[in-house]
Amino acid sequence: MSAKQIRMLSWTACLFSCVMCSTVLAGTLEVQLTDQQGVPLADAVVELYDPASKVRQTGIKEVAQQDLTFRPFVSAVQVGTQIDFPNQDKTRHHVYSFSPAKTFELKLYAGKPEAPLLFDKAGIVALGCNIHDYMQAYIYVGESAYLAVTDDKGVAVFPEVPDGSYQLKLWHPWQDQQVDPVQTTLPQQKLQLQLSVTRQVKPSRPKKGFGNNYQAAALKSQRYAATY
Repeated sequence: MSAKQIRMLSWTACLFSCVMCSTVLAGTLEVQLTDQQGVPLADAVVELYDPASKVRQTGIKEVAQQDLTFRPFVSAVQVGTQIDFPNQDKTRHHVYSFSPAKTFELKLYAGKPEAPLLFDKAGIVALGCNIHDYMQAYIYVGESAYLAVTDDKGVAVFPEVPDGSYQLKLWHPWQDQQVDPVQTTLPQQKLQLQLSVTRQVKPSRPKKGFGNNYQAAALKSQRYAATY
């Protein structure tokens, strides 16, 4: 065998070894979250934080207003992410937040704002609408790229998470108290966790013609329209 062939074989073996190593060192983690009664808990944020990680997953995300409701109810993004707030309703909205992690105001508008907003500070951002007081939503701004929100089955999935040691953080808008991070080591295929919450009804559009909320919002919108 020639020296060139030997070098080629060595290079191929090295490449194969690297591919195999990459495959072994990253896997999918599924987190199953329930409340204190064992009922699956949706809309909970799970963050896997490694201070040494340099992975970035920012880009532009979206929190829409649809059917007089913020969608999604809970979002999770990494510090440095930009978020658009498109209004998909026929009525105008006035989106705001007074949270320390992001204070802003998108005054009465329809369609899509001129530019997305940058979320550059970790923390919880509570959203509201100055026209429709029942509209509420939350944005969890985390330091890690490994963030997920549990679905209706209480499941959050992390694909391709590198093996290693992480601080696992949990947050839910209805949690009874602040939860301390838990140290966890990967690889693991599945984690089952529990979080104590006081369940509430998620914000939704009130039925037209029932109560005063709908009429009050319409009058409020007219007043703001006259102002701007």
